[in-house]
Amino acid sequence: MRELAALAVDTAVARGADYADVRIIETRREYLSTRNGAVAGITLSESLGFGVRVICNGAWGFASSSSLDREEIMRTAARAVEIAAASASVMREPVRLAPVEPRVDRWQTPILVDPFSVPVDEKFDLLFAVDAELRRDERIREASAFIGCTREHQWLMTSEGAFIDQLLIGTGAGFSAVAVKDGERQVRSWPASHGGQTASMGYELVRSLPMLEEAPRIREEAVALLYADPCPSGKRTVILDPTQLCLQIHESTGHASELDRVLGMEANFAGTSFLTLEKKGSFRYGSPIVNLVADSTVPGGLATIGYDDDGVPAKRWYVVKDGVFTNYLTNRELAHRAGDAESLGCNRAEGYSNIPIIRIPNLSLMPGDWKFEDLIADTDDGIYMINNRSWSIDQRRLNFQFGCEIAYEIKGGKLGRMLKNPTYQGITPEFWNSCDAICDEDHWRLWGVPNCGKGQPMQTAEMSHGSSPARFRDVTVGVGS
Repeated sequence: MRELAALAVDTAVARGADYADVRIIETRREYLSTRNGAVAGITLSESLGFGVRVICNGAWGFASSSSLDREEIMRTAARAVEIAAASASVMREPVRLAPVEPRVDRWQTPILVDPFSVPVDEKFDLLFAVDAELRRDERIREASAFIGCTREHQWLMTSEGAFIDQLLIGTGAGFSAVAVKDGERQVRSWPASHGGQTASMGYELVRSLPMLEEAPRIREEAVALLYADPCPSGKRTVILDPTQLCLQIHESTGHASELDRVLGMEANFAGTSFLTLEKKGSFRYGSPIVNLVADSTVPGGLATIGYDDDGVPAKRWYVVKDGVFTNYLTNRELAHRAGDAESLGCNRAEGYSNIPIIRIPNLSLMPGDWKFEDLIADTDDGIYMINNRSWSIDQRRLNFQFGCEIAYEIKGGKLGRMLKNPTYQGITPEFWNSCDAICDEDHWRLWGVPNCGKGQPMQTAEMSHGSSPARFRDVTVGVGS
């Protein structure tokens, strides 16, 4: 692959590129699912191709191909330069790349068991066992379960001298049960609704998940929700479980801090951000106990890598420190717009045929010092919400509303009755400033988001968000409140 990568880079430079890089990517995916006692899907896919990105006359050019034939490589590299030259005629300002030390390195996701080495029959045996357990009550009208795994081998070469060989592996699993009665539908998912639990790990992740053991509880909760009282409306103290905080962090902090979005580059498709440039280093984003850390090195994170698609090494940094907004998510092209001397390594693309863009890394709310039982005991009147069911947020990442699968009332410091259809809403900085308690590291867990969409054409990226249960005061809850 190194020889083919060098051919692409050398061709682009010979054709006039001031900078060139090539990403050769080989991807293998497997996704197995069941529904109501039958196979719902078997997806096995493989792809191999490359993308050439260049700067010529100050403008970007990009071209890709699924053929690694030498003539096709040279033709594609030349086409990328032609596109850059054409783009230069309408550019507003020349591309400026932050410096990075070119590395020659190899990095691989640490795993114990290759997920592709595990027989499909073994995987389906587990899925069918979970499915059968979920359907032991006739009020469960739909039971589904899945196991998925991905293997992505990347080779990145740049005209600056970098050559990086990365092997990224991810595995995930989960299930859900839908209960129906008199036209009402309630769903419970495990371990989370947004892709179960997915991590940069091998099949050891699936074997560590007590899927079959948890199925009876999830079935019973789905049925019980049919008879539960609805979530009340009004102002309440809310404690969010990490399965819900994961999406809260993602939507109201992750996307809000993407520098390309701040600069208006996502405006046509997915909006901008309220975190405008003058807010860096001074804006009170949350209460003093709120610390949100981006980390592309954390074990198991779906965005845990050795290097991003700019060849920038994985890093860890504060996005929000002691409640103050501190840093954006950046790449080499835009780092200087935030006043940074170097990129924080957030440039990633889906596959070989897309150009890299800024993507959310692993982003987590750091733990506090509360025990969960003490947090409940310290809450006189509140609602504990679990597992995301729906989300909506405006074009500037300010006004949001989330729905959860299940909630429990808190009265007099004790968990009480089950509540169905819980929702809450707020304004991002007001919400994070209302956070007055976070549970400790014993309750902290990293949750994967395997399906984040961004860009035109749409690209899907993966990342993880960690948190412990956290408490927020005076939150508007309930439908129509």
